[in-house]
Amino acid sequence: MPEKLKRMDVAKGIMYLGIVFIVAICVYPFLNVLAYSFSDRVAVMSGKVTVWPIHFQLDAYKEILKQAQVWAAMRVSVIVTLSGTLLGLLMTVCAAYALSKPDLRGGKIFTGFILFTMYFGGGIIPTFLVVKSIGLYDSLFALVLPSAMNVFNFIVMRTFFRNISKELKEAALIDGAGDITILIKIVLPLSLPILATIGLYYAVDYWNDYFSALLYIQTPEKFSLQLRLRQILFAGQLDQMLGSADSAGVKIMPETLKMASIVVTTLPIIVIYPWLQKYFVKGVMVGSVKG
Repeated sequence: MPEKLKRMDVAKGIMYLGIVFIVAICVYPFLNVLAYSFSDRVAVMSGKVTVWPIHFQLDAYKEILKQAQVWAAMRVSVIVTLSGTLLGLLMTVCAAYALSKPDLRGGKIFTGFILFTMYFGGGIIPTFLVVKSIGLYDSLFALVLPSAMNVFNFIVMRTFFRNISKELKEAALIDGAGDITILIKIVLPLSLPILATIGLYYAVDYWNDYFSALLYIQTPEKFSLQLRLRQILFAGQLDQMLGSADSAGVKIMPETLKMASIVVTTLPIIVIYPWLQKYFVKGVMVGSVKG
C-alpha cells in the first residue's frame, strides 16, 4: 500500500510539473509583451527585458492613446462587438431552441443544412461579391452580418437546451404557456452559463477579427481596432507615431510601441473574461455532455 501511494505521489508530481511547464509556455509571451511595453528605450536596446519591466514608463501608451484614429477604431470595434454578440446570441438561441425539440417536423433536415455550412464555405471571392451586391460594402453591417451565427456555438447551445428538464417544459405547456413564453421565462433563466459562454465566444471572435474589415471596409474612419493595429505594425503608421514622439522630446523604441499597441487592443477582452469565468467553465462543461 505505501508503495502504491508513493507511485501515485510521483505521478501527481510529474503531472503538476507538466502543468506548470505548459502554463509557463502560455504565460511567458504575455508577460514579455507587457514588460517590453512598460520598459524604457535603454533597457529595450540592451536586450535585458524578459518578463519584468525595466525602468518603468508609460510613454508608449501615452503616444498611442493620444491618437484620434485609435479611439475612433476602438469605438468601431466596440459597436461591432456588441451588436454582433447580441445578434449572434439571438440567432443562436432561436435556432438552438427550435432544433433542440426532438419532435420538430423536419428538424433533422434544418440541422443538416446548418451543419453543412460548417464544413463547406462559399469562399472569399463569392462571399465578397454577395456582400457587395446587397449593398453592405464599406458598411459596418459587413462586419456583423456575414458571421452572425457560428455553427459550433449553435451545436453547444442546442446540446445545453436538450439537457434542460423536460418536466419543466411539460408543466408549463399544461399551464397554457407557449413556446416563446417557455423560452423567455423558463429556458433562458436556466441558461445563464451557456449564454455567457457563447456570448464570450462571439465577443472574442468579433473583437479579434481584422480580415473582414480588411476585406470589406475602405473608409479609414470605419477601420476596426485590429485593422488599425495592423496599420501601426506593418503599414508605416508606426514611423509617424515615432516621429510625433521625437518632436515632443520623447524617445520611444519601435518595439515598445508595437508591444503597447498589442496590449491596448487585447486588454478590453481580457478584462471581461474574469467576470464571466464561472459561467464560462460551467457552460462549456454542461454544453458538451452529449450531442
